[in-house]
Amino acid sequence: MITIKTFVEGPIDANNYLVIDEDSKEAVLIDCSSARDEFIQAIKDSGVNLKYILLTHGHFDHLLGVDGFKEAFGVETCISEDDMGQVRLVPDMLQMFLGMMGGSIPSIKNFVKDGDIIKIGNTEIKAIATPGHTKGGMCYLIEDKLFSGDTVFLGSCGRCDLPEGDFDTIVKSIKEKVFTLPENVEVYPGHGPKTTIAHEKKFNEIINY
Repeated sequence: MITIKTFVEGPIDANNYLVIDEDSKEAVLIDCSSARDEFIQAIKDSGVNLKYILLTHGHFDHLLGVDGFKEAFGVETCISEDDMGQVRLVPDMLQMFLGMMGGSIPSIKNFVKDGDIIKIGNTEIKAIATPGHTKGGMCYLIEDKLFSGDTVFLGSCGRCDLPEGDFDTIVKSIKEKVFTLPENVEVYPGHGPKTTIAHEKKFNEIINY
């Protein structure tokens, strides 16, 4: 059995999900948008063994806490290698979106690819490549929960007008990788409220393309 704790963090209110295998108390953090003292302390107070940080993609608003969490927990971060170009753009994106100068490039050296299985205790986490929002966009399927990053939101999909974004590609990813999952699967997006595959197959704007 898993437990999910949601933390809304960072300058653009991204969802960070702590997923805990209750038998072993091993956990992963899906996206890491800040390293606020209160955020780090909340993870410590959860009493878990944080095994990995899994990033859904390389945009700055989903990974600004990576180095702080590594310092606090000694935990490594995984991302699709195809999104390392996005990681290197973090200082530029911080300046573009927030007017912040001097941002650093997070240190990430571990990569995950489509179909990889990561384990916490006896819980399996399946990586599903869903490019489009970024070249290396990745969703993570844990039991009947899909952590979709900025690929799928309630009623919409991620923007594709930033570097390496491609609308036709995200449509293909959603229709072939996301909408083919069982309809009872709950979707936990990178921003906003959760939804289900059944709901999105009926109401998501992507069905018009």
